[in-house]
Amino acid sequence: MALTEHNPAPQGGRGGGNLAVFGEMASAIRSGVKRGDTVMAFGIMAIIAMLIFPMPSLLLDIMLAFNITVSVLILMVVLFLQKPLELSSYPTILLITTLIRLSLNLASTRLILSHGHEGTDAAGHVIQAFSNFVMGGDFIIGVIIFSVLTIVNFKVITAGSGRIAEVAARFTLDAMPGKQMAIDADLSAGMIDEGTARARRKELEDESAFFGSMDGASKFVKGDAVAGLIITVINIVGGVAIGALRHDMPVMEALDTFTKLTIGDGLVSQIPGLIISISAGFLVAKAGTGGSTDKAVVGQLTGYPQALGLASAMLMFIGMLPGMPSIIFLPLSVGAAAAAWYLPKLREKKEAAEAEEAAAEAAGGGPGGGPAAPVADEPIATALAIDHLRLELGYGLLSLISQPQAGTHRLTDQIKGLRRQIASEVGFVMPAVRIQDNLQLPPNSYVIRVKEIEAGRGDIRPNMLLVMDPRGDAMSLPGEQTTEPTFGLPAIWIEPGYREEALFKGYTVVDPSTVVTTHLTELIKDNMSEMLSYTETQKLLDELGQEHQKLVGDVIPSQITVGGLQRVLQNLLGERVSIRDLPTILEGISEAAGITRSVTQITEHVRSRIARQICDSCTNEMGFIPLVTLSPEWEQAFAESLAGDGDDKQLMMAPSRLQQFITSVRQTFERHAMMGETPVLLTSPLIRPYVRSIVERFRPATVVMSQNEIHPKARIKTLGQI
Repeated sequence: MALTEHNPAPQGGRGGGNLAVFGEMASAIRSGVKRGDTVMAFGIMAIIAMLIFPMPSLLLDIMLAFNITVSVLILMVVLFLQKPLELSSYPTILLITTLIRLSLNLASTRLILSHGHEGTDAAGHVIQAFSNFVMGGDFIIGVIIFSVLTIVNFKVITAGSGRIAEVAARFTLDAMPGKQMAIDADLSAGMIDEGTARARRKELEDESAFFGSMDGASKFVKGDAVAGLIITVINIVGGVAIGALRHDMPVMEALDTFTKLTIGDGLVSQIPGLIISISAGFLVAKAGTGGSTDKAVVGQLTGYPQALGLASAMLMFIGMLPGMPSIIFLPLSVGAAAAAWYLPKLREKKEAAEAEEAAAEAAGGGPGGGPAAPVADEPIATALAIDHLRLELGYGLLSLISQPQAGTHRLTDQIKGLRRQIASEVGFVMPAVRIQDNLQLPPNSYVIRVKEIEAGRGDIRPNMLLVMDPRGDAMSLPGEQTTEPTFGLPAIWIEPGYREEALFKGYTVVDPSTVVTTHLTELIKDNMSEMLSYTETQKLLDELGQEHQKLVGDVIPSQITVGGLQRVLQNLLGERVSIRDLPTILEGISEAAGITRSVTQITEHVRSRIARQICDSCTNEMGFIPLVTLSPEWEQAFAESLAGDGDDKQLMMAPSRLQQFITSVRQTFERHAMMGETPVLLTSPLIRPYVRSIVERFRPATVVMSQNEIHPKARIKTLGQI
């Protein structure tokens, strides 16, 4: 047979391509090993592989030893933890270790049933050593010991730690709203900053998620104990059947061999499982204590010397009883007595050292030796301060501040935008809104207070959407019927999943934060005049540009005081007229102040000066101002009912006539509202303030204008007459 020389394939041929592929695969594996997530993925795949493929006895020994090492390591880590959240990945660790034990159980079961007839080393030397050491050559002893261990693990440790985890999860979730409100209260009081509050909220959320996960993860341990017991029974029954029927072993020999192997396998699995269960019990049981386990347990048990003294006396009494081994009890009694005598002395020394250190810091300053800053008590006068605006939330609405639902904005962010919007529309920066929790409110309710007085309240659903029909028709969506808190319109709370359907039907859809912000906006506009204080008025004057300071100097205080200006501006804000054009307002005051000192008449003259602005705010989408005029009969009736002069002028109209006027205005405006119009009530300049004072009591949003306030270039359309 002729020999042919083998030439390697060229670099660009098939062989070179395979080498390149293998090189790329090796490079990918090396880069993946450097990443922890890839290593974890390979480890999980290896565990799954152990469930499917046979495992040599040597590899099984290595994995069993590794399983014991991991369980001991977890227990030691738990003992040294300061608080449970330091091992927040424990539920994941519990799942992985449970999978490892189950896969090793399956691998050892395969070896026991396949090679158990060959001897007690068929499943490796680790299982053989456990069976010989624990059972002492008698499989009945092994069965009893294994049963006791399983019962202790399943009925005592696993059941107890599972119950603790369940109760801890329940109470943690129940206490979460109160803890969140405490954080918000500290933030509102200025005791902590926003960063600290955010960190505390994050820790609170992590704690809730951890104990919730531990509640579920404890079921892994319980299921592992049950599975170990079932696998043991199956191994014994199946092994005896295989040994007696297939390998012609005597029944007692098969029972002895396979029981030893199975009990050894069960012990190798149950002991790490027992250690893991103990670590889980330690972890969930120390939820309310801080520090490592030795400090938490030993420090608290030895905190009462009287208890140690009584324990010493009891041990002495037991040791002196006839037949009792005194050599055991008497040393324990002496040790307890010595601890009862020594521990108070040690505690006194520690307290004296701490007191001396505190005195040194108080005398010489801080720890660095510098002068100590005196701790000033909070002055009593701070109790007199009131909040101009305060939003009180029930604990069920705290999620609107911390974690709003997807697709919505935080309530605090919307309020910041609201302050900016009102400043641009109205002309001055409204006071900050203080957000505070109120445990006395229902969970889903809120209250808005203006200067400590309740101005409005509402009830919302934090995880739902509010739907309204702008046409006023009945809405065909599943949900909770309600009333919109701002305007009292019929509405429905729906689940977020129905948002697209509601929008498709033309409904108005708003989230809970927007409901609160809208209500707050309307209440602010209704009470804007009360928020303009003397200080804010002075601040408005100070913040005017340098080019207007000469005007300010001429008008104030020679023509009108700051207090008088404040009243004029409050009159304008009371009718939702913007004061942003303050120079024009000052010019109007300067013109009117030379004729009258009446604040009401000065306000009316200022309104005529800013007629363009007022007309622009009342113009509708069609470009004209819809008007409803007052009939000459009512004009004359109001004029004849005025009594007094200047600021003392008052309206003296009979109650029956006032009721007729109110009824006529209400019917007229409701008729136009049904036609989709929001008209302006037009009167003569003389009676306008008094007509407005009557109308604002039952229709506060209705605009009342005089003929002097109609700008020459404004387009008007008369819709009717009262």
